Amino acid sequence: MKHITKTLAVMVLSAMTMCLASCKDDPFEINDETAGEVATQFVDHTVAPTYTALAEKTELLASMLATLKETPTNAGLQDACNMFLQAREQWEKSEAFLFGAAGDYGVDPHIDSWPLDETAFNTLMGNNNMLALLAGEDGDAKAGELLSNALLGFHGLEYILFANGQPKTADQITADQWTYVVAVAGDLRNRCYQLEVGWLGDAAPASHIAKLDDLEMQYTVAGGDLSYGQNMKRAGQAGSTYVSRTAALIAIVQGCADIADEVGSSKINSAYAGEDVTYIESPYSQKSIIDFHNNIVSIQNVYLGGVEGQRDNEKSLHNYVKTIDASLDARVVDAIETALTKIDAMPAPFVEHYSDPKNGEAVAACAALEGVLSEVIDAISNN
Repeated sequence: MKHITKTLAVMVLSAMTMCLASCKDDPFEINDETAGEVATQFVDHTVAPTYTALAEKTELLASMLATLKETPTNAGLQDACNMFLQAREQWEKSEAFLFGAAGDYGVDPHIDSWPLDETAFNTLMGNNNMLALLAGEDGDAKAGELLSNALLGFHGLEYILFANGQPKTADQITADQWTYVVAVAGDLRNRCYQLEVGWLGDAAPASHIAKLDDLEMQYTVAGGDLSYGQNMKRAGQAGSTYVSRTAALIAIVQGCADIADEVGSSKINSAYAGEDVTYIESPYSQKSIIDFHNNIVSIQNVYLGGVEGQRDNEKSLHNYVKTIDASLDARVVDAIETALTKIDAMPAPFVEHYSDPKNGEAVAACAALEGVLSEVIDAISNN
């Protein structure tokens, strides 16, 4: 709740700042235009390529698993597990922008809740009527409609595909489990289409749009005409939910601060502090630390102005903050690097070493990153 309250407060402050600043001369106008360029760069070169890759890889994963259901092989399963990890990487690199379509349509809890509810899973495996629904041509839709979040998404697939950090062999997966995993993979793909189409609009593949329309899944802002990308690019204009370009930048930075806090205080610290040693992400594939790392990379991509190969320093938050407070910008860059370093130093697998002291250092580094990003929000809102 503290983040929601803070976001509302700074957005109100931002709106007031825009109104008061309307009589200013060129400096304000230049800063406002630059803020718009930063927001556009974020949409086109961080969000778009990440969600495009996520949609493509979950589409491939769903197709591979459907083929394996008919003819299971160890080699095919190994390939599917590799594709799962590639899709997982793109998802974790998107978590700095869980606002917008991901938040409005509940995509995050739908595809990334953990731990898997093993009791409910075992009950499902004994429910022939439900399995018959999942085995149908619309099994993907039935999975999304009828299964709880604790049985869906990445961790439902991970539970079937991996054990003790390694891909299973084909003979370890039963026919009913193949039915389940194919349906869940289809639902995962659909939800990733929703993220992609939600932000890219008509620029997304027509087949992905058609699939969402067939499922009657929404993907525009408040059911209107704007995609989430258009909504952000038009910040400050009539029709956009962002009252100003500054408000759009604040939302972007808040998304970064939120995931920095979640990685440290929840994803790592829940088990490390002994609050809940079962609350460990990706325990079956044992890729928890890679997940944490990629979450911080998502912040890095946002701050530096794009995914690797698509960055533009002139249109980055990095450069924008630097013009406001060079010292603050330097501290953000350092905090990102420190968080990555401390997470990479954690002993793997996390599920077996969750109480190691190095994990506490990673928690502290994430807290420091969240703190300095909060300072950025204040600096932008007061600029």
